[in-house]
Amino acid sequence: MIYDYVIVGAGSAGCIVAERLSASGRYSVLLLEAGGPDTSLWFKVPIGYAKLYYDSAHNWMYYSEPEPELGGRSVYCPRGKVQGGSGSINAMIYVRGAARDFDDWAAAGNPGWSYREVLPYFRKLESHPLGDTEYHGADGPVRITSMKDDVHPICERFIEGCTQLGYPHNADFNGERLAGAGVYDINTRNGRRDSSSAAYLHRAGARPNLTIEHHAHATRLLFDARRRACGVEVTQGGVTRTFAARREVIVAAGAVDSPKLLQLSGIGPRAILARHGIDVLCDSPAVGRNLQDHLCVSFYYRARVKTLNDAFRSWTGKLKFAVQYLTKRNGPFSISVNQAGGFFATVAGQTDPRVQIYFNPLSYKIPKSSRSPLTPEPYSGFLVAFNACRPTSRGSIEIASARAEDVPLIRGNYLSTQEDRDEVVRGARLVRELMQAPALKAITEEEVTPAASVTDDASMLRYFREQSGSIYHLCGTCAMGPDPRNAVVDARLRVHGVTGLRVIDASIFPNITSANTNAPTMMVAEKGAAMVLEDAEADQASAASSDRAGVQAAAAISS
Repeated sequence: MIYDYVIVGAGSAGCIVAERLSASGRYSVLLLEAGGPDTSLWFKVPIGYAKLYYDSAHNWMYYSEPEPELGGRSVYCPRGKVQGGSGSINAMIYVRGAARDFDDWAAAGNPGWSYREVLPYFRKLESHPLGDTEYHGADGPVRITSMKDDVHPICERFIEGCTQLGYPHNADFNGERLAGAGVYDINTRNGRRDSSSAAYLHRAGARPNLTIEHHAHATRLLFDARRRACGVEVTQGGVTRTFAARREVIVAAGAVDSPKLLQLSGIGPRAILARHGIDVLCDSPAVGRNLQDHLCVSFYYRARVKTLNDAFRSWTGKLKFAVQYLTKRNGPFSISVNQAGGFFATVAGQTDPRVQIYFNPLSYKIPKSSRSPLTPEPYSGFLVAFNACRPTSRGSIEIASARAEDVPLIRGNYLSTQEDRDEVVRGARLVRELMQAPALKAITEEEVTPAASVTDDASMLRYFREQSGSIYHLCGTCAMGPDPRNAVVDARLRVHGVTGLRVIDASIFPNITSANTNAPTMMVAEKGAAMVLEDAEADQASAASSDRAGVQAAAAISS
């Protein structure tokens, strides 16, 4: 089969690109997804996040290589293996990041990617409760919901405590500024997860010019003699199939699998390709480099008041919430487990937030395997987690072999810079400072963990090394930039060194954004799709102009 566009990956970005390219009906589009459809109830109910955390049927369940600065621990990196990708299994927090994040993208040699230039695409994708404003859209596909009416009451104590210490209350992290404390927005519609699959692809599924192939695992990209991408090879049901593209191949497989697919296809660092016997199509040293992520750690507290721990520890409490959800589409089952938080400077005089905090009215230990359910702590409790907004450590993604079925080598290289190690200490001090606010002291009986084991900077860093984990914001491994020596795609997301190939997903981030990465990934998809359509229009206009010129020349000759 031949299509105008073949897209690899139906994740947060791929679903949007497929819908936008097929919307006019002028182009045939094929969307390839290694996982299955997102039809299960667990993808719709927000609390399903806990169920999907270790679900190997819908989650790649990747782990990093042993991390030198984390005591040799491997870090868990869940990735969605289902239509909707990681946006179908994440905690749904919707935050764009700081304006500076995108201004830095533009400053790195990427015209068109400053905050003011990407803001229209954020507005385009969302339907926000504040309506059509300078910062928000009113009629986009993705419904944004504030959790303020459903959060647990102790979240208000957190916000009050922050304001008591002079930190501002921020009612809209996606508005004029990022800094301050408040309640997070989430992407839900009437109590259901509104992933890009639900918001975009479900409405486009019946289009005759859009084909979706599930359980189609891409093994390599295909190129013609001119190094133009012309198709994709996949394995599906044990059978090898190929799909051809007339116009472009678009890789949207995510920060782990997009660089992996490029390397398997001969686009990557020459030394890595040679090591695995892969013919070099394009020596691209940046493919798989520049991996960035947010690494966090949690502080656990015993509360003097009831928290979600009390309700979730009993079947009667869970049943009550289930009935509330089924009858009213609200309550704890309808929102994220991460409810309040904020963005804070850690050094006097800083103009941009350096640390993100999550205030969670449910305290639980992350399970170590799929056999261990996510269980609340056996007391009334809550947790406070933090991560650095803009870590400076850089890791990599590298194929483990020439076999597409082999898991790639993920090296986060976490805490490899002194700045990141210093930020860990500053973040810990901030948490301890916030917990001394009168509003929080009034509801807190004790710090359970790390408690007395952390008394100074050295022990805080040690605690972080031993207990930290990813917040699953991997990005940057096919970075955007003008120089092929340190970037993979140009400002129009076209892969350097070949033609007919783009990457449109979180892997193109030059630097990680200061907050959760799903919102900016969807923005990249909106802007990327617009670029593809603009270039198609330009190509057609150029072809029409050439045809007219040819007709005029022929007429002149004949006369």
